[in-house]
Amino acid sequence: MRFRDEAEILRRALGAWLAGTIEHIGSTAVPGLAAKPVIDIMAGVHALDDSRPAIAAATELGYCYAPYQAELEHWFCKPSFAFRTHHLHLIPVGSTEWRRPIAFRNYLRAHANIAGEYEVLKRRLAQEHHLDREAYTQAKRPFIDRITETALDIGERRNTGIKIRET
Repeated sequence: MRFRDEAEILRRALGAWLAGTIEHIGSTAVPGLAAKPVIDIMAGVHALDDSRPAIAAATELGYCYAPYQAELEHWFCKPSFAFRTHHLHLIPVGSTEWRRPIAFRNYLRAHANIAGEYEVLKRRLAQEHHLDREAYTQAKRPFIDRITETALDIGERRNTGIKIRET
């Protein structure tokens, strides 16, 4: 519900720059998966340069812009950097940065056992890196990359008509 409401607000305010869907990504997008109470939202744009005016529009909605990975996305959080309830990623549709989070999310939704493995990993890493958000994120990366590559590979084989059997 929180995602749908926010997505509608974003659709109205950022519609001029949107080139694709608004996607709910991250752990809160996977039913039953333990997650911090932060809604991760990814909105598709044509190109970063073309969508630069959307930064001001998102700021008017209470999002705080940060030039984090500025060559890949426009990144925001809301309501502040110190307390976050939402993350917003404006990312070019079709880019690797667009496809990967969707593939990972969809794979976790379809494979409860893998989502469970991810939850165990996240809980362990949260304890190990409770004071270092970047270290926590980096420590999750090998798992996320492995599952994402599996998901993308399955998608590619489906698109080429190759028969596959998922485990």
